[in-house]
Amino acid sequence: MDGPWVGTWRPHPRRGPILAEFSTPGPKYWIPGTTGHVSHDPTREKAPAYTLRGAKGLVAENCSPGPRYFIHPSITKIGKYVPPAALVTGRPKTKSEVTPGPSDYSTESANKHVYSNAPLQTMGIRHKIIDALQTPGPGTYTLPRLLGPNTVYTHANPCYSMRFKSMYNSCFQDLAKTPGPAAFAKVELDVYKKRAPKYTM
Repeated sequence: MDGPWVGTWRPHPRRGPILAEFSTPGPKYWIPGTTGHVSHDPTREKAPAYTLRGAKGLVAENCSPGPRYFIHPSITKIGKYVPPAALVTGRPKTKSEVTPGPSDYSTESANKHVYSNAPLQTMGIRHKIIDALQTPGPGTYTLPRLLGPNTVYTHANPCYSMRFKSMYNSCFQDLAKTPGPAAFAKVELDVYKKRAPKYTM
């Protein structure tokens, strides 16, 4: 397309329609869908697809007759089902035996077990004392004391006693009986002090 120049811009042919030429505000470009595998949006991730396979054809050597046999309804997986039925048979023969009647029993002895009765005590004979069965009396045992400290079930606290008064440095001490200063030997000073230098002629 030839035409006059308008500044630095020159007219050129259009490549396609523009949005201003459409009366609706809908999208101009078609976006591929995300459903299915045909024409799927290449910018989206596809989910795995599974197909249903057809039935396998019949093989001549593996063909079975199928459910063509008649199975009686009473046959179950655990065996044959037999409903309960009454069996009519003849009356069995019984031997006539003489059994005791109610009057042959004595029920007087059972009254104390059937009816409520007061407790009964009987007097028994006194057994002969045997030496092997004689047990020691209460005075034979020696029991620990129950009073005072350190008993079988109590614990004693520390005990303190009162001692006599010592006569050491006491006013009642007789000082005349104690040794005086002259009774002890004189200790040289060199024993407990530094010895001075000695000079000899």
